[in-house]
Amino acid sequence: MTMTPSTLTLATGEIFAGHSPDWQLEPYFGEVVFTTGMTGYVESLTDPSFAGQILVFTYPIIGNYGVPDKSKWESDRIQVAGVVIGNLCSSPSHLDSQQSLLQWLQYHRTPLITDVDTRELTKRLRRTGPAPGAIVIGRQPSKFFDPNQLDLVETATCQNIQTYGEGSKRIIAVDCGMKESILRQLLPFPIEIVRVPYDYDYANEPFDGLFISNGPGDPAKCTKTIEILQRALLKQKPTFGICLGAQILALAIGGKTHKLQFGHRGQNHPCRNEETQQCILTSQNHGYAIDKNSLPKDWKITFTSLNDQSIEGIAHKTLPFSAVQFHPEACPGPTDAAYLIEVFAKQVLGES
Repeated sequence: MTMTPSTLTLATGEIFAGHSPDWQLEPYFGEVVFTTGMTGYVESLTDPSFAGQILVFTYPIIGNYGVPDKSKWESDRIQVAGVVIGNLCSSPSHLDSQQSLLQWLQYHRTPLITDVDTRELTKRLRRTGPAPGAIVIGRQPSKFFDPNQLDLVETATCQNIQTYGEGSKRIIAVDCGMKESILRQLLPFPIEIVRVPYDYDYANEPFDGLFISNGPGDPAKCTKTIEILQRALLKQKPTFGICLGAQILALAIGGKTHKLQFGHRGQNHPCRNEETQQCILTSQNHGYAIDKNSLPKDWKITFTSLNDQSIEGIAHKTLPFSAVQFHPEACPGPTDAAYLIEVFAKQVLGES
């Protein structure tokens, strides 16, 4: 595969030089964001929460352990709009590697730019926030496409109802772009899991627990999901949200959300448990957060980011409703918060 000079161009005017595969004949657009994880590029690239985004890896060497089979992926395909790397490893070495990162990206027609000064690019994104951008070979684009104008959840959700596992209890899992590792963490429990599209009306159906998944984009655009959830909460069944699911839950109870300066993306984000004052390391991928002063009086903050003091978890003071911004399923990332999925499953089973 021949690499040719290319650029990552931001809508704000900055241009970063690099190299791209010569099959990338057209400009490729997306919102340029960065992630701080040292590993986990396979999980990140297949995470539906990254739909519409050009992902910048701050760690300098990416691709060194190749790409494993689909059992380690978070969906059945690469979800990002583009990839920005400092140093691409074209000769991976790992027992589970099935192909190189470069081969994988080409198969999924995912644009790449490498040999980029990702340190300088990340410093720029930290100062002024994410921006629409384009990976380009040749002439610079005159207009830039902003994926945030779309309902990205509509592109990330499942298309049909799917049922997993078995048991006397039933969870409705609302798929806003759900990572497969969340499902893998829930399956060991004796619970039937019914995965439904983000706009499916389950409010009048029987269920013992409700799960709202992660997903891409602005939570305020998920009006149908929010309206259905508001009616479902009246049943007072155990309810748990992750990432976008936390924001949707906050909006459903009358709270507000806002866009973060540059988002939280990576596997090394410290959060404080407000009940125990203990710190845990978490895996995160979100660009929006819940407004602190917008929660109703019968709700409380359960986790706080130690980086910027934003809300990382909420819970009702008396009812079994809770949500976290980070990813307790920890794929990729530390397992400090994995117990939260077990807590939710035990609530559904009536064991806590």
